[in-house]
Amino acid sequence: MRKLLGVLPVLGVVLVVFCLTMLVPLAFSWVQDDGAQFDHLRAIASTLACGIVLRLLGHRYQRELQPRDGFVLVALVWTVLPAFGALPLWLAIDGLSPTDAYFEAVSGLTTTGATVLTGLERLPVSINVWRCLMVLIGGMGIVVLAVAVLPLLGVGGAQLFKAESAGPMKDEKLTPRIAETARGLWSVYFVFAVACCLAYRWAGMGWTDAFMHMCSTMGLGGFAAYDASFGAFDSPRIEAVAIVFMLLAGINFALYFMAFKRRSLRGLWRNIEVRGYVILMFGAVMLIAAFLATHQVYPTFGESLRHAAFSVVSVATTTGFATVDYALWPAFAPVLMLLLCGFATCAGSTGGGIKLIRALLLMKQAQRELIRIVHPRAVVPVTLGGQVVPQQVLISVIAYMLAYGAVTLIASLMLLFTGLDMVSAVTAVIACINNTGPGLGQVGPSGNYQGLSDVQTWICSATMLLGRLELLSLLVLFTPTFWRA
Repeated sequence: MRKLLGVLPVLGVVLVVFCLTMLVPLAFSWVQDDGAQFDHLRAIASTLACGIVLRLLGHRYQRELQPRDGFVLVALVWTVLPAFGALPLWLAIDGLSPTDAYFEAVSGLTTTGATVLTGLERLPVSINVWRCLMVLIGGMGIVVLAVAVLPLLGVGGAQLFKAESAGPMKDEKLTPRIAETARGLWSVYFVFAVACCLAYRWAGMGWTDAFMHMCSTMGLGGFAAYDASFGAFDSPRIEAVAIVFMLLAGINFALYFMAFKRRSLRGLWRNIEVRGYVILMFGAVMLIAAFLATHQVYPTFGESLRHAAFSVVSVATTTGFATVDYALWPAFAPVLMLLLCGFATCAGSTGGGIKLIRALLLMKQAQRELIRIVHPRAVVPVTLGGQVVPQQVLISVIAYMLAYGAVTLIASLMLLFTGLDMVSAVTAVIACINNTGPGLGQVGPSGNYQGLSDVQTWICSATMLLGRLELLSLLVLFTPTFWRA
């Protein structure tokens, strides 16, 4: 156990980096004089002090991270950071309980977008900026950001990056050095973020709104500055910008990085996961648009297409923005969209869910087993993109899916046990574990998570964290083998 104290100085560094991001809402607060300046200063001072203390206390144990350290540190980062991220919210919003403040911060950093707040328009603007900025930070991962600077402090980050990264193919390196990889990914992320902000401004948003909604769009988090979400703008142009950048953020950022290095976009379309993602999104939008038009939910096909395109892309990419209350549509449409949020986004994107590559591998594995039933002695390797997938990867995917199903079932039963109705309980868990945000029923797009009890809120917070860390990275800490010397 003493060996694991080596993670303390790294956790301290992450807290210091996180503290620096708090300067952004502080700047907004000073410029717009929204009355929350002192609350931000207290949160910054507390976070900085704790980071420095952890750095000093763990200095004597500093060493190269081992695999076990990486998993412990990732778990600590994603459970501790929300506590500090919640400080500005708890200090500035009257009547907000520590439980709800932590939930809101977890939702932001895990890019879930579920909220317990109402009257968003009446909050200090810097608080809304901070909520949305946490989504941007969580989108690529504050852990990956810290990895980029860890080598400068004498701490290697390879194991940390591997534990936090999404998807089954974690061992592939984009560059020889892990810090260079992290900086490269963040550079791509930053370029897209700037482009998204400028596009929102061009579409008609003010600069502050453009910045906040860019954060939520690129992080696929769904936090908005208005209770009506994107419905407050009622602008087809703004919705079109959101659709484009939500779709872009749902693709593996590593592919953008490689496209930039090779100065060619050919690799994007050659990627089987990207092709599946584009086809799936296009097909789902057209299907639901036709479904809405057939059921005359809207008077014209054009209006059906507009609302279907935004809602499908928003939910399927696990963003969670809303322009209309799609829970009022005939049941097929919202249920299909919630199903899509479980697997539609690509590994290496800022989206949640099991990722499309896992779904593709499961389908190919099932296809192989069907062939082997007919031809028991046949050797049928599972291939993806023309390459044979190692058996260990397939085993890992199956283990992940078993854990995913078990956690979804157990969390749903726990919410039902606490008295939440069936629709709200099951869809809340689906929305939280896939980091989507709104579900159906009480937690639907026209409602939020404010009506949940403290116990229910903590269950949803834990489910969001499990989903963000892809289950196995966190569940491994609860195995006896992990803690044996």
